[in-house]
Amino acid sequence: MNVYAVGIDIGSAFSKGVIIDDRKVLWSSVTPSRGDYKLTGNNLRDELLTRTGLSPKDIGFIVATGSGAKTVGFADAVRTDISCHAKGIYSLFPSVRTIVDIGDLYSKAFRIDENGNLLRFLLSGKCAGGSARVLKVIAKVLQVKIEDLGALSLKSNKRVDFNTNCAVFAESEAVCRIAEGAAKEDLLAGIHRALAAQLNGLAERVGVKKDYAVAGGGAKDEGLVRALEEVTGYPIIVPPEPQLTAALGAAIMAREAVKL
Repeated sequence: MNVYAVGIDIGSAFSKGVIIDDRKVLWSSVTPSRGDYKLTGNNLRDELLTRTGLSPKDIGFIVATGSGAKTVGFADAVRTDISCHAKGIYSLFPSVRTIVDIGDLYSKAFRIDENGNLLRFLLSGKCAGGSARVLKVIAKVLQVKIEDLGALSLKSNKRVDFNTNCAVFAESEAVCRIAEGAAKEDLLAGIHRALAAQLNGLAERVGVKKDYAVAGGGAKDEGLVRALEEVTGYPIIVPPEPQLTAALGAAIMAREAVKL
């Protein structure tokens, strides 16, 4: 008999849900959180059940994680997003030892051992300059869709180096550079390089060890990933769906709880 388990990750910008059985992921979803975490969690659960044709009584266990995890009233347990990321990425890439989660409000760096156990972790400061939020700020300034930032930055031939790590000052600096005639792709290459340096600095504080993976919404930006590879000197592993790794880890924990 299959064991069905659900992981719900309620993030500040996006929320994610994963439903698995004993062997594979049956369905997954990513949706904007829109400020109402409780409603978003309920909608994710309903979507997962509808898409798979299951009913609530078919689900053995549900684990919630993320900044809004405590609002998921139907969850059987709550786990930290760091432990869930570690579990999810290890299930996909057992060779990974260093992970950086590039989130909307914060970025996190953590080390795991050969069994996927969390060894140590660090969070970025409150400044959005160290998270994916700075990419949203720059995208608005440049009037470029967030999903187009990566490809555009890779066209750069003359990267513009930023003199600040602060999102607010980076916005002002970008406006000034545009007025001076700087190309959008060169500005993006510069902001990617600045963010990559901050992310790797965070990772170095927990001790970088190969293999090196990134997760979170920022990991979908190919320009940022390329910049991180240049800064670290390591190939960077990106999960097929980098926003889903914490929800996947939560679902795996839920499945393990059913089997106890």
